Amino acid sequence: MKLNKKRLYEIIFEADTKEGKAFDLTIIVLIFLSVLLVLLDSIAEIRERFGVVIHLIEWFITGIFLLEYILRIYVLNRPARYIFSFYGLIDLMAILPNFLGLILSGGQSLMVIRAVRLLRVFRIFKLSRYTSAGRTLIKALYRSREKIFMFISVIVTLVVIFGTIMYLVEGEKNGFTSIPVSIYWAVVTLTTVGYGDISPATGFGQFLASIVMIMGYAIIAVPTGIVTSEMMRMPAENNTQVCPSCMYDKHDDDARYCKKCGTALEVDSPPVGPEKYL
Repeated sequence: MKLNKKRLYEIIFEADTKEGKAFDLTIIVLIFLSVLLVLLDSIAEIRERFGVVIHLIEWFITGIFLLEYILRIYVLNRPARYIFSFYGLIDLMAILPNFLGLILSGGQSLMVIRAVRLLRVFRIFKLSRYTSAGRTLIKALYRSREKIFMFISVIVTLVVIFGTIMYLVEGEKNGFTSIPVSIYWAVVTLTTVGYGDISPATGFGQFLASIVMIMGYAIIAVPTGIVTSEMMRMPAENNTQVCPSCMYDKHDDDARYCKKCGTALEVDSPPVGPEKYL
């Protein structure tokens, strides 16, 4: 039976139906497989033995992503909103590198081709559309942006201050050759990474380093608490309706019209007439 635009829209943009869930699951599997192929293709031994097979599978996956991209544009009332949206650009990045690799040729562009092909790894960003947990995390990060910005500002201020003090205390003879190098030490120490390539030799420097280390353990928990608190305050979302006109997706479960632009979310037939797709 031939699928109309409304049915295709429900399958592609929503996950309330069995077909929609199967579609999302298929895309998720293909995303993971594609990223795995990129990782395997970077291993010389595997690339030499299975390079042809990897590239054939990669082109097959790219073809499916291209079909998905075309169908998303086809079923929307205003496809331009999707094309220039975040997810639209991510979907384009999922298929563009393979075709750019065909256009770029010549010995001088080998590194460019390699870099372009490695862009396929960005397909992992497509997962955020198909997982409710990913969407929740993104929304929590967005709602916490001001607090996170202030937290990062405080961290930057601290590492600059501690780095400058360590440069004055330890000096070039102990490896702190400049303030930027000392700031690098402060970042490594505050994040409790501790590479050990630079370490204080004086007593006061070691005391200051101990303070920075202790502060690091306390600071690590701050961003986690900020994002977690926002996630706890967010209501559970079970609705997967996406407006075909403005791509708004934060609707109530009983919504029949988009709360942003007023477009009907459930119609008896797909839109007819070229003016509907402008």
